[in-house]
Amino acid sequence: MPSPRSLSIPIAALCALLSWGPAVAGEAPPLRLVATTGMVADIVREVGEERVEVQGLMGPGVDPHLYRQTRSDVVAMSRADAVFWNGLSLEVQLAELLERLARRRPVFAVAEGVPREALLADEQYPDQPDPHVWMDPGRWRHAVIAVRDALIELDPDGTDAYEASAEAYLEELKELDAYAREVLASIPETSRVLVTAHDAFGYFGDAYGLEVMGIQGFSTESEAGLSRIETLVDLLVEREIGAIFVETSVSERSIRALIEGAAAVDHEVRIGGELFSDAMGPEGSYEGSWLGMLDHNVTTIARALDGDAPQAGWQGRLAMADPGSAEEE
Repeated sequence: MPSPRSLSIPIAALCALLSWGPAVAGEAPPLRLVATTGMVADIVREVGEERVEVQGLMGPGVDPHLYRQTRSDVVAMSRADAVFWNGLSLEVQLAELLERLARRRPVFAVAEGVPREALLADEQYPDQPDPHVWMDPGRWRHAVIAVRDALIELDPDGTDAYEASAEAYLEELKELDAYAREVLASIPETSRVLVTAHDAFGYFGDAYGLEVMGIQGFSTESEAGLSRIETLVDLLVEREIGAIFVETSVSERSIRALIEGAAAVDHEVRIGGELFSDAMGPEGSYEGSWLGMLDHNVTTIARALDGDAPQAGWQGRLAMADPGSAEEE
């Protein structure tokens, strides 16, 4: 596994909790696994099925860019048979802890299975890839394959099962991708601009031919300056863009500032809907799965930008409101 970037965050006190020992032996018990984000946890559950027990660290609405480990997180990771994380500096606050953990436990950065040439990067920071690869099924399939291979490495007896479940899941990714291409292609050319709170939709835009504008950069650690807001207001007015989007894991403050800035120059902008960016929907819901998360985003964006998509989405399973329902009351 590529070594994560070492950061100077204090974790010495937490390391005392790490009682490294072999995984508990038994009569073919399920693998005890920990995953950082909901998207990664979902893949591990889908591919591992009954052969794994997965604990996710970050639930709905949690921002992985800012997340710091808790005492219980460290205990869970120390007792797990393996830990799965996105990597590519998404979980930046956990990087040093995971680097130390990797010396004693299998640790897999699944997004780093995406070929380097398929990664996007900020023009100002070409050595820092965009970590939001789950926004494109074509790239996220590499993460699914990385999880499959990791589980086979951990549990060779389950090879046939892992290969079969991964193949079935990859087929679902392919079908959802086809739906996304169809409904997003129906958005009129003049409306194909996606404005969001932070730059989490670059792979989405690259895959489906939308121009993406984030108020903040790849990481929500950065703050949007007044000049950025002014630039985007000018864009909204010039391109006659009438809908922008909030995110479940990011404060709406910058989006509200953008709406107010547009209103100050007599350009009305509405909130086209709430998107899942760095976290999925409620646990146990369809939107709480990766498939449901992306289905929600695709359908919400298509409908808000004057495209043609069924309100209930790809498989008729979305519990979504009409576009614009997230508007400020």
